[in-house]
Amino acid sequence: MLDRLLLGCGLVVGPLFTVAYLVEGATRADYRSLRHPVSSLAIGDRGWTQTTNFFVGGLLCLAFAVGLWRAGPSHWGALLVGVWAIGLLCAGFFRTDPVSGFPPGTPDLPQPNTRQGVLHDLFSLAGFVALAAACFVFAWSGTRGWAIYSVASGVLFAATMVLASAAFAQKESLVDLGGLIQRVSVTIGWAWLAVLAVRTPAG
Repeated sequence: MLDRLLLGCGLVVGPLFTVAYLVEGATRADYRSLRHPVSSLAIGDRGWTQTTNFFVGGLLCLAFAVGLWRAGPSHWGALLVGVWAIGLLCAGFFRTDPVSGFPPGTPDLPQPNTRQGVLHDLFSLAGFVALAAACFVFAWSGTRGWAIYSVASGVLFAATMVLASAAFAQKESLVDLGGLIQRVSVTIGWAWLAVLAVRTPAG
């Protein structure tokens, strides 16, 4: 029963995290979901909502990582999912700097970055890299179809994150779509984690 509960965290965390940021993004004045990153929702008087979303998502992913360690086919993969969880928790603890003109009145690319903003970016990057790597590690623990899906998810997750980073760095051809690209990327990651949770048998 415990293993099922832990693995179930990997199934519910993605939808919960996604609904939370979609609702908050749709109701925040001057916030443009196509342009601005999810992390920017943690800025301002209502920023506690996205901060809470990071913490809840991180704790659920950490529980999922424990479930994978106990029941899954790869301890290395479980550790990588754990790093992703820690990245989410740290993204909540260290608030991002303003970017792409949100909140209103801030420059598109503030300089210099604050210490909190740098730590937010570093821990987020570590989490993104870990989740992409987990896709490849777990690809070896199943059928050919699962392997193809996992490798494709890892490649697409990494590629879209690189494009989103370029957009937030104000690359002209991408900047207005940075938020959309990032959302596509995290959706790929959450979907893969949900499938992993479903196909991992409880011990």
